[in-house]
Amino acid sequence: MIQFFNSLACSTCRVSMVEGGGDAAGYSIFALLVVILAVLGGVGFFMLRIARRENENLDPELRDDFVHQ
Repeated sequence: MIQFFNSLACSTCRVSMVEGGGDAAGYSIFALLVVILAVLGGVGFFMLRIARRENENLDPELRDDFVHQ
């Protein structure tokens, strides 16, 4: 299976991956995944926080009467 993936890479990438150990590429991908998930989690958290604050502080006279049918 590894031979199949090695045949897909160019010779420079294949040699540098084998000689340099493939751990650096794997760790960098994992680190970027952690950063992306942290940013998305932070954005989602603050969107929920803003929505809750708006709901708590909204004047009842300004609310629309929503009728679910």
